[in-house]
Amino acid sequence: MNWHSRYLQQAAWTRDLRVYLFEQAGLANARSVLEVGCGTGAVLRELNTPAAIHGLDFNPAALSECRIHAPSVFLARGDGYSLPYPDKYFDIAYCHFLLLWVKDPYQVVCEMARVSRAVLALAEPDYSGRVDEPAGLKLLGEWQTEALRRQGADPKFGAQLAETFYQAGIKLIETGPIQSQAVMRSAEDWENEWVVIESDLEGSVTGQEIQKMRELDKATRSRNERCLHVPTFFAWGKT
Repeated sequence: MNWHSRYLQQAAWTRDLRVYLFEQAGLANARSVLEVGCGTGAVLRELNTPAAIHGLDFNPAALSECRIHAPSVFLARGDGYSLPYPDKYFDIAYCHFLLLWVKDPYQVVCEMARVSRAVLALAEPDYSGRVDEPAGLKLLGEWQTEALRRQGADPKFGAQLAETFYQAGIKLIETGPIQSQAVMRSAEDWENEWVVIESDLEGSVTGQEIQKMRELDKATRSRNERCLHVPTFFAWGKT
């Protein structure tokens, strides 16, 4: 599993939204920006700002790769539960497909609010609203949702994002579903999606069952009958 390729795919889904939200949050005039859970730098590498850019991640391997893709960024190893920065150190703190993976997203959002003047959660999915069409592929969505739970994720967190911001004392400016993420995508995008699906389902679903689903997926895409949509939410506000 090439995680940087996956992160690049996810970054492409939210690129238009990020441009808009960063503009609204004042990125052009920011002096310092933090990404919590920066991974391999798929988002950091695209930031266009004169600000000092910081990235934090708990995974040392991801940070090593991030140094390659975003060499000018200040990187630190740590987790979002206790950010190693003073109060209001950053103008903007943001995360991207992160909060569903942490055990206490409220604490992470509180920490982001503590160290910044504006908090952005750029993408958090809600798999309870996942749509797989035609109906024969619905089971695939159920399998993958359960696989995320086994990996420690909360597949439904996206629906709780706005309330989490509110509870953390952030003044919400804008929140809602990401519209452009509903459209899927190129043949390469689908291939990347299947790499993730097969990785998620390994050990819990037989190879024969996975292959059957993959063939059905390919056949329905060739007839323009395939739909895969996971409602994904964003939120941003000021502290």
